[in-house]
Amino acid sequence: MVGVVAFSFLLGLVAGSFVTAVAHRVPRGISIAGARSKCPGCGATIAAYDNVPVVSWALLRGRARCCGAAISPRYPLTELALGLLFVATVLVYWDEPAEAAIGLVFLTMLAAVTLTDLEQRIIPNKILLAGAIVCLAIAVPTDPGGVPERAIAAAAAGGLLFATALIYPQGMGLGDVKLTATMGLFLGRAVAPALLFALLAGSVVGLALIARHGSEARKMAIPFGPFLALGGVVGLLAGDQIVDAYLG
Repeated sequence: MVGVVAFSFLLGLVAGSFVTAVAHRVPRGISIAGARSKCPGCGATIAAYDNVPVVSWALLRGRARCCGAAISPRYPLTELALGLLFVATVLVYWDEPAEAAIGLVFLTMLAAVTLTDLEQRIIPNKILLAGAIVCLAIAVPTDPGGVPERAIAAAAAGGLLFATALIYPQGMGLGDVKLTATMGLFLGRAVAPALLFALLAGSVVGLALIARHGSEARKMAIPFGPFLALGGVVGLLAGDQIVDAYLG
């Protein structure tokens, strides 16, 4: 087990590094299979030894070797977060390797859309589509009986937020709607507690902003994608248990 856990953590670090590249390139129309990563400060190609997850950032003290430009801490934080979440997912789904694989893909997708939504207020369709295709590619041959539940959950969750977006378009974007539908595809019935947790987390932050800024908070726009991603993590790791506890 120790070996599998260690491998999962390292895999998560690599996935985190990949995610930061995806989040930077996809919204800008840059191919993720193209040239090697370049320094955003001076455009120099980043050497492989300066692109090791977490380690390179620490050794360089958060500065680019080529020009000394600051490297955002979001890079090592994303890598560490995915490493730990990969380990948690493997442990939760230890006896269900297909579900574990779906969970790892799900976490990678959530990390990518969280970064793009935080940085540019968009949730790229390409990332959601790629995640949905990989999810179905694993689920259809390994658990064909569960696919209808996934489809129903995707339609129900996406439909709920679509109705919300129609009623209050200023507060909910179609990117959030599509992300929620994709979450339903990954989580099945566990999307219900995921959505509940996301709404609660978003409400807490909204109330905190109102308490701090008063009426001015109504003019502040905060991306909802990261809250949905947080709810998705809860749904992945504990969603089924929450649903069973509620039904019981």
